[in-house]
Amino acid sequence: MGYVEELRSLVGHRPLILVGAVAVIVDESGRLLLEERKFPKDKWGLAGGLMELGESTEDVAKREVYEETGLTVKRLQLINVYSGPNHFAVAANGDEFYTVTAAYYTDDYEGELRVDEAESLSFKFFYPDELPENMIGSHRVVIDEFLAKHYQFDLPPKR
Repeated sequence: MGYVEELRSLVGHRPLILVGAVAVIVDESGRLLLEERKFPKDKWGLAGGLMELGESTEDVAKREVYEETGLTVKRLQLINVYSGPNHFAVAANGDEFYTVTAAYYTDDYEGELRVDEAESLSFKFFYPDELPENMIGSHRVVIDEFLAKHYQFDLPPKR
């Protein structure tokens, strides 16, 4: 049982503050890696997840990327930290929580992309001008800020 599950066994559905991290992964062509998630269903998002005891937010991002994608991240750069009343959610089971999310980006990774079938349906690299419409809203905010502040690639001509 993980940390969050232990907390939930003690407090039930009451609101919690949960810390997590996500990572924008950029390939050599300037495309961004997105995960087609099982939960929430039919949504695309970034690799990431919640902090376990003793982890830094960088550790969380690296661990979650590896668990979900099979990729090993070498170096991360901070995009921003997101928190506040706009980051309140209620899970399908009634659990309430506020998230504090550290968002990072990297183009420094290695490994073979693989799908963790417990969490994901597929992965795909997208050019920034071809991102899917059905994205997790908070992840779209992260990507928009990343593109505005940190994106260094020239977009290829429309295909």
